[in-house]
Amino acid sequence: MNTRNIILAVVAVVLLAAVFYALSGGETPEQYQSKIEKERERQFKYLKYNADSPLTTEQKNELIELDYYPIDQKYRVKGRMVPVENRKMLEIPLTDGNVEKYIKHSYVEFELDGKPQRLLLLQSPREPDLRKFFLAFADDTSAEETYGGGRYLDVKQEGQHTVLMDFNLAYNPYCAYNPEYACPIPPKENLLEVPVRAGEKNYIK
Repeated sequence: MNTRNIILAVVAVVLLAAVFYALSGGETPEQYQSKIEKERERQFKYLKYNADSPLTTEQKNELIELDYYPIDQKYRVKGRMVPVENRKMLEIPLTDGNVEKYIKHSYVEFELDGKPQRLLLLQSPREPDLRKFFLAFADDTSAEETYGGGRYLDVKQEGQHTVLMDFNLAYNPYCAYNPEYACPIPPKENLLEVPVRAGEKNYIK
């Protein structure tokens, strides 16, 4: 390889590193990995030890670990918010047949594996932080590798019209562990036709 090609290769590596650095919020790959692992550990400890855990005493005693997909940076994506005109309350069905009201706030448009995607962001009328949203979604892994009733993701607005979605932090609703709980079902707008192999897998007792 001649000197010019070496220089171009070095520039390409630097540019890739800069892109990764920007997308990862200024974290190194090791720092990002550690952050996700700590959040997963927090979720495990909550389920196993907290008095408000949806797990029964028997389940807590049996729980050794939660099952997750490997952490994959490609599932940390930024999306563009498209506000819903004439925002109104939307009744989201629960798994027990009741409904829960959410504000139909915005759509978020993003790409996953090079394909355009669009999901609906909901906001609880009881949420004091107007930059936080609730995302309930299902995908091609649902009812096979992941819980059939979909998974959840907590989303926070970053810029004026952008949100950051990290599907590595996707988690199961309480009813995935205990059917006595009532959980919001993903709206029809949030049924992805692609697999999202990130975050928590199905819980098997």
